[in-house]
Amino acid sequence: MRHFTGRCLAFSLTIAAATAGSLDRADAEDKLLGETVEFTGAVLFLETKVPGLVIGAVRGGDTAVAGFGSIAEGSDKAPDGDTLMRVGSVSKVFTGAVLASLVADGTVGFTDPLQEHLGPDVSVPQMDGQPIRLIDLATHTSGLPREVEREQGPADDPFATLTERAYIEALGSGPQLFAAGTGGLYSNFGFDMLALALGSAAAKPYEALLAERVLQPIGLADTMLAPSASDRDRLMQGHDFDGSPLPDVPNTSVMAGASGIYSTTNDILKWLQWHLDRFSPDNAEMRLLNHAAYVPRDSLDPVYGFDESGRMDAMGLGWVVMRPKGDRPLILQKAGGLQGMFVYHAFAPTRGVGVFIAINQFNFAASMMMAEVANDLIAQLAPR
Repeated sequence: MRHFTGRCLAFSLTIAAATAGSLDRADAEDKLLGETVEFTGAVLFLETKVPGLVIGAVRGGDTAVAGFGSIAEGSDKAPDGDTLMRVGSVSKVFTGAVLASLVADGTVGFTDPLQEHLGPDVSVPQMDGQPIRLIDLATHTSGLPREVEREQGPADDPFATLTERAYIEALGSGPQLFAAGTGGLYSNFGFDMLALALGSAAAKPYEALLAERVLQPIGLADTMLAPSASDRDRLMQGHDFDGSPLPDVPNTSVMAGASGIYSTTNDILKWLQWHLDRFSPDNAEMRLLNHAAYVPRDSLDPVYGFDESGRMDAMGLGWVVMRPKGDRPLILQKAGGLQGMFVYHAFAPTRGVGVFIAINQFNFAASMMMAEVANDLIAQLAPR
């Protein structure tokens, strides 16, 4: 017993030494939540050896955030709740929420053909007589490939060739890999087309539509598509697979639907709180539509590109739906990665618990570990 106690003490001292001065201690009413988040984040930071990590959780309206390491090369500032970062493909579930809002008020329907909202000058492919519908784009079942074929952009502006014209030309080339609705293939192409279609249906730029339907009503003041000059000092710098720092490069407007969003841990927790407030009368139908599972896995063939952060049992509006397993409740989750950032967020809609974790280095093993840690943490925090 004495030997075991010594090992625990040594482990605790190792964590304390490795993370000294780097914790953003949450001033939450739920003290157990704060301690659990800090300890979980410290262990994950030591295991992954990434330059920086930030973790946050929400339970029953209380939140906790802890940060470790540094936000940028040469900085001694640890990430905290207000650190700004690219969230990559987490953008997709925001696009799904915009779709839910427009369906709730009758502006569009889930089964609207994409062609209907892009106009006669755009040629949208069909395979086996089945049109690509908005719901197919939102559930990755459109048959469109993962990425648009394009020329590579310059090193200092790699996304420059991701333009609306490139997408329209790619659509016209007949790129579908299977008939819409029959298979599942993760597609950035599809979500960017969805954002274009929603902006067209609402007769306004998608950026304005996103702000009007999601960001402003929920109060996400730190969630955006382009950081201002004044935001640069709090921007988390990504790192490549070899650990070298990566520059923050600009989005193009067409990237908004699939990968263009920047946010903070505090804003993501506020976003998760909105989802967890499932009986609120505000935007109740939008929330209900947003939480539904629309496509079960066993209805799809092929199925590819969904399981890196946990097995996909069904697809929602960008959300990967994971059915209950053991102590783990039903989870809706989405991961993202761009320019040296990997992020993951998930919530249990019936249990009032959500978790967000971000690391600032491309490291696939670390990204899979953080998703597993987040899902396990939800199971631990979920009330029984």
